[in-house]
Parts: sequence; C-alpha cells; structure tokens
Amino acid sequence: MREGFRAGRAVYAVAPVVAALAHVGPAATWLPELRRRRFPGLAGQGRPDHVALTFDDGPDPTSTPHFLDALDALGVRATFFLLGENLVRHPEPARELALRGHELAVHGWRHDRPWLPTPTRDVRELVRAARAVGEAAGRAPRWYRPPYGILTSGRWAAARRAGLRPVLWTAWGKDWRHDATRASVRATVGADLSGGGTILLHDTDHAAAPDCWRAALAALPDIVGDCREAGWTVGPLGEHGVAGADAGGGHRVG
Repeated sequence: MREGFRAGRAVYAVAPVVAALAHVGPAATWLPELRRRRFPGLAGQGRPDHVALTFDDGPDPTSTPHFLDALDALGVRATFFLLGENLVRHPEPARELALRGHELAVHGWRHDRPWLPTPTRDVRELVRAARAVGEAAGRAPRWYRPPYGILTSGRWAAARRAGLRPVLWTAWGKDWRHDATRASVRATVGADLSGGGTILLHDTDHAAAPDCWRAALAALPDIVGDCREAGWTVGPLGEHGVAGADAGGGHRVG
C-alpha cells in the first residue's frame, strides 16, 4: 500500500511538469536556426525571388501613417500584424492600411507572454482579434504571428480554430531597442536576409522603447533598396508563396 502511495505521489508531482512542457515545447520554434532548418513554412520562407515585408504591434495613430507614406513612396505593399486591442482603439489607421492595399494579419488581442496554459482564453481572444482584423480589412485574415514569436501548443490550437496560418520570420531589425538606429536596423536585417525570407519590423513602440519606430522608418528605404539591388521583389506574405501554405482565408466578410 505504501508503494502505491509513493507511486501515486510521484505521478502527481510529474504531471504538472509534463503539462508545462507540452504547453511551451512548441515555442522552441522561436529559435531562428530551428525554424529555418525544420519549419521553413513557419519561418516565412517563400519564393526565392521575393522578400516578404511585415510589421508588428500596430495600428498606431502616431507612427503607422508615417510607414504608410514611406511605403507609398517606395511603391511597396506589406503585411501588418495587428493587435486587437490597438485596432479597436484606433480603427482609422487600420482601415487606411487596407485602403492603401496592405495585407492585414493577426498578432493576437494583446501583447503578452503565454507562460501558463490558458487554452479557452487563447481561442476566445484570437477569434476576437481575427474578427476585428477581418472587419477592418473587409476579408478574413490569413496569417497569425504570436507576440514575441512564442507559439505555444495552446496558441497553435487557437490559430487552427480561428482559421489562421502561423508564420514567424527569417530576419528582424531589433528595432524595438532603445539604442536602435537606422544603421543598426539595416545591418541586423541584412545579416540574416536572403531571397525567400520574411522581414520583421515594427510600425509602433507599443511594446518597445519610446520612439524606437523612428529607426525602422529611417532604415526602410535602405532595406528595400538592398533587396532590390539583390534582385528580389518586396511585398506582402500573400504574394510570397510561403512553403506549405494552404488555400484557406482571404474570403470576404459579410
């Protein structure tokens, strides 16, 4: 009887650890090298002659319009991963993104780290965010990028329920840092950039150092110019031919 009690106590002790590993284990895809080698579709690897340009954390009524004007001047369209809570507070810049031909995608409802399993809340908030993005865009969104790139098992499942395809990135500018500059953002993106890659930048300082978006904005013409000089076109994920992408999403709302 004592042996059985000990075994039972061991099971109860191990169960939370197993549950935690099952929850956060998929988040190992945050590691760039793992993504590129094992999950090219999740990394956003697409056509070798194209680079996908993406922005996270908006919309922001102060900074997003500057990116819209800069992209117009460059003749480039991009994918913007929007936070639901920002969108409902600032619907106008989101609608302007759609009007100017940019692709709207889902970044979740709020910018949080999902360390504890909350599957019901994950589904509820992601569906809510997808609905808000779809209303602003006039069509159901296709792509989902979790905050910080932390893709837990719960958020994988929630994305599936919401009809969204998770996609992360192959190159980023670390433009959220307080010491980010035009030169640092360009160099950091360039270090990992290749044809078929997906660039991550931010059009706001919502979850970052104040005014850091100015470094990304300043570097944008240089980054686009570097891509074009290498012979790559630049555009949204919808034109990128992401490996393994399904045909879901993109239908009209209403």
